[in-house]
Order: sequence, then structure tokens, then C-alpha cells
Amino acid sequence: MSSLRIITWNVNGLRAAIRKGLSDWMAELEPDIILLQEIRARPDQLPEPWAAMEGWHVHWHPAERPGYSGTCIWSRHPIDRIETGIDGAADPEGRVVIARIGDIDVGSIYLPSGSSSDEAQQRKQKWMKAFTPFARKLMRRRRHVILGGDFNIARTEQDLYHWRSNQNTSGFLPHERLWMDDLVEAGCHDLLRDHVGEVDGPYTWWSNRGKARQLDRGWRIDYLLGNSRSVRDARSLFVHREAGLAISDHAPVVLDLDSASA
Repeated sequence: MSSLRIITWNVNGLRAAIRKGLSDWMAELEPDIILLQEIRARPDQLPEPWAAMEGWHVHWHPAERPGYSGTCIWSRHPIDRIETGIDGAADPEGRVVIARIGDIDVGSIYLPSGSSSDEAQQRKQKWMKAFTPFARKLMRRRRHVILGGDFNIARTEQDLYHWRSNQNTSGFLPHERLWMDDLVEAGCHDLLRDHVGEVDGPYTWWSNRGKARQLDRGWRIDYLLGNSRSVRDARSLFVHREAGLAISDHAPVVLDLDSASA
């Protein structure tokens, strides 16, 4: 049985991440599959080595609006099939891309933020409502299914350092947390939480205000969700805080998965 290393990472702008040394962290982490969110760029806007991505099979799913949102998948193994959007729906913000890679289906997911306005929160909730049945259907596939991404929601009190003062904040609203619980009930296992148990953190995002980053007072809003087969074959999971501090306001979440073929 072979092993795959899968990483999900909101890079907060791919061009900036490249300038900050993304290639060094990729060399250290040695991923087989990378699920990126908030790339904010098209491939033709990247430095040439990154646009070509020699040695990688790549599918870009940028937003139509320049410099905004967008997801992509990089794989050391051939990509056999691509799906975009929720159940194939139009996805102008580039928030959902699913790739079939051998015996595994992986998805890069970037859930909208609702923090900027009431209208943004309403858009987020509409998106959440559409995503649940789609995710349930994905998790029923008879293969490994992994959805990695920035879900912009801290699911439990253990996932947010200052949880008491954020109970009326988008990203920790009661109905958002219940929605995450519903995803788990729908078969989307929270692989990192299953692995580390009921402890505080590990956090994946930190505000730039104050000393939140230095003191590790953050939120866990980046997830690797998997079906029951993926739970069985998940070998290790961790958050690479140092890479997050160097490259983005988010840290990568790393999964080592035993996989028969990819």
C-alpha cells in the first residue's frame, strides 16, 4: 500500500505566497496533492515556472473577478477527471473544484466569508444550504473522498481561542456551527479533530491584530473532511503553524493517507 500526502492551504494570494518562499515550504512538506484556496490569480499572472508547474498535474479554477477568491489542485499523479461548482452549478468565484486522481476524489473548497456585511452573511448561508446535499453525495462514493479547504467557520469552542467573545461573530454563529455538525452527520468526518481529540486547537488562522499570531490565539477554520474509507486509512494529520506564519494568515493542514492506488 502506498501513502499520499495531501495538503490544504489558503495561501491568501498565490503571487504573494510565491514571493514569500512557497517553494521552500513545498520542498520541506513534500506533498503529493495540494489543495489551494484564495489563489487570487490566473496562471498567466504567475512567474513562468509556476505557470508551467513542471512535474505537476494542475487544474486552475480562478474567479472571474481579478484578484479575488479562486481555488486550484496540484497533483504529482495524473488527474483523471475534474468537476467544478456545487453539483456542476456555475461557480464564477472559483470556490469548488473536485479532481479524481486514481482511487481518490479530492476537492478544494473555499466557503464565502460573511464578516463584511449582512448581505455577505446571507450569501454565505445560501451557499452553505446548497453545499450540504452535494457533500453528502460526494461522501457516498465508493472510493477515498477528501474535501480540503477554508470553511470560514470554527466548529466548536476548542476551535477558537476567544470563543466567549465571538459568539455573535460570523464564523462562530450558532447556526454556522450546527451546519458544520450537520456536515459531519452527513458523512464528512473532521479528520484532524478525529486524530487529535478534544483539545484546544490546533488553530489554522490568526488575525493580524495585536499579538494573535505570536501567541497562537487563533481559529481553526481550515479542514480536511473525509468519508469513512478515508477515516480508516488516515495515518497522520497535523497543522504546520510555521509555514502559515511565513506565507499566509492561514496554516496548511497536512494529511498522510494510505492509498492502494493513485
